[in-house]
Amino acid sequence: MLQITRIDPFDTAEFDAWWDAYAAARRADLGENAVVWSREESRAELQQDSDTTRRQAYAAVQEGEVVGSASLALFLKDNTHLAALGVNVPPQHRRAGVGTALLRHVEAEARDAGRTTMRVDIFWPAALPADGAGAANLAFARHHGYEVALGDLQNRLDLPVADAVIDELLAEAPADGYDLRSWVGPMPEQFVAEWAALDAILDTEAPTGDLDLEAASGDVDDYRADERLQERQRRTSYGTIALDADGRIAAYTQIVVSGDDGNGYQWGTLVRREDRGHRLGLRVKLENLRMLQQHSPQTPRIYTFNAASNTHMLAVNERLGFQVTARMAELQKRVG
Repeated sequence: MLQITRIDPFDTAEFDAWWDAYAAARRADLGENAVVWSREESRAELQQDSDTTRRQAYAAVQEGEVVGSASLALFLKDNTHLAALGVNVPPQHRRAGVGTALLRHVEAEARDAGRTTMRVDIFWPAALPADGAGAANLAFARHHGYEVALGDLQNRLDLPVADAVIDELLAEAPADGYDLRSWVGPMPEQFVAEWAALDAILDTEAPTGDLDLEAASGDVDDYRADERLQERQRRTSYGTIALDADGRIAAYTQIVVSGDDGNGYQWGTLVRREDRGHRLGLRVKLENLRMLQQHSPQTPRIYTFNAASNTHMLAVNERLGFQVTARMAELQKRVG
């Protein structure tokens, strides 16, 4: 008999079995291009006592074996109408009702918490069509009432990028009138308030399609709490900003390197509306990439995700040498 149980992230055996199912499912779908949070990164996140997000994890257990995993994130300060769901079933346990049971369970948990919009992200190989034809996970989601609100591309940049290539591109983005600053590790205190405010609007300033989404609050204490989580996860942040003539942040970018898989992950890149048109996005990304290669020459690659409609940022990434490795769809279902 199939049972759905909430796992205790402080119970090593429970958590490890849950994570094994999650990782096996993701890797089966995308192979070497599967972006999988490491065991310890995932454990630290679930164990975090966060003021902004309540995270819960669930296992589908049959005859003592974990045959599927699910996750639920409930936002506590902003977007309190949303619930972010994840369902992962290893291939040998699919088409047996496991995914449906997990999805129904976490949806019920979200409804009980007063959430009216469910969010799910799914991936399929880049070789499949852009509309997801032939992707079983997309068909599964649509069968349960989810629709694509935004289509994204997963891109990979193999490192190192030659200094000559970076210098050539830098010459095209001189950033006249702006002061560039870069650092490794936590955000310098003098910039943290502005950075947090810009980072909070990233999800709404970037293309959002039909996503039912509002900007976050940009609280400095919450940002510092996330930095402490990154430290526990053995992640290292590389950040670059462009300051205008008044010393305000006009653009920023961030790459976070995993201490477990060694890969770099492009997080936010944003240029203020009033400072667009000066190629600042390209400039800060180039400066950050050069710093990363200087401080972490062993990093083998960088992954990034962009809306398929964000042609400007995709063009910047293409100039840097990123290649499409998978497609991602952000789906949602309104239940109230």
